[in-house]
Amino acid sequence: MKPTGIVLPRRSAVKKRELRLILAIAISWTIIDFLFYLFRLATQTYTPKYESTASGATKTILLRELNVFIFSLILGYFLIMVLRNFWRNKSPWINLTAKTLLLVAIAILMNFFIYFTYSLLIEQRPLAEAFHRFVENTFGRKWLLEKMPEWVLLFVMTQLALEINHKYSQGVFFNIIVGKYLHPQEENRIIMFIDLKNSTPIAEKLGHKDYFKFIRDVIYCLSAGIAEYDGRIYQYVGDEVVAWWPSTKANARKAVNAIIEGRKILNKNAEVFKRGHDILPEYKVGVHAGNVTVGQVGITKKDLVMSGDTINTAARIRSACTELNQKFLVSKEMIDLLEMKDWQTESMGMVDLKGKNEEIELFALKI
Repeated sequence: MKPTGIVLPRRSAVKKRELRLILAIAISWTIIDFLFYLFRLATQTYTPKYESTASGATKTILLRELNVFIFSLILGYFLIMVLRNFWRNKSPWINLTAKTLLLVAIAILMNFFIYFTYSLLIEQRPLAEAFHRFVENTFGRKWLLEKMPEWVLLFVMTQLALEINHKYSQGVFFNIIVGKYLHPQEENRIIMFIDLKNSTPIAEKLGHKDYFKFIRDVIYCLSAGIAEYDGRIYQYVGDEVVAWWPSTKANARKAVNAIIEGRKILNKNAEVFKRGHDILPEYKVGVHAGNVTVGQVGITKKDLVMSGDTINTAARIRSACTELNQKFLVSKEMIDLLEMKDWQTESMGMVDLKGKNEEIELFALKI
């Protein structure tokens, strides 16, 4: 949920992703509608609102699906851009029911236009007669009752899919569905730990409720920066964000750019934080690259879990920021991927990280 007042870049990756999601919903609904339409015609279990001749069948179907696609775009826009944050303070069932009823109302309007354009353009009927036939066929026959279960199921399933995908981050939901991580997989990843600085005194100053709002706003800005450069959120723990990328040189640059972008977004919203919380947030970052084991765990609640030395080391590097008085620390493995110029990094030498048997060389990013 977007916090009140927070501003993102105009052409942010978050907004582009939302637009792609709207397009995916429109295409999916149009295909589903077309398949349902063919099935009903083939089984003769459908009472059509209008008749069509063989010569006009193709034109009728094209006009129908064009209308469905256009209004699916509108419905998708309402779902993603308008309704996502509505009724968030209500129970999930009230939220789901209210949105579904609203979408059904819009769907009835959509079908009015489908029927109306057919009557005007294909059958060449007058406006008054076209409207009268729509009312008679929609509410005077069984057509609306036949369509209602299909609409309700489609709208409910779409909302559930959106919520699950939103919970698991980009691409993760699909991997769970296809069973990619039913058996543990070893993958090479870049792991980033981001942690709020001075969290304890801030919490004491703000109090529990206002502190929660504060870290919610901070996490939103930092997450937007990560999303801008294709990072995937692994988890949120208190005021901490854990993100990852597949380990490549290109993604190593994206990880650094995500840090910079997160800082830009925070700076852009400095007045919002000062006005709302009287605090300008600062954060520290630790980044490491290496192999992790990824697998699905849990019984009543299933989730994807990363484990291994890489993720533990990344967490220790983040903690070392405080000891070394640095904001952004990365490992030698990340430096090898980044190929940054000398003036962009500074070696901190070999550092003894808590819980590690051997010292590792750390570098501060001068960004």
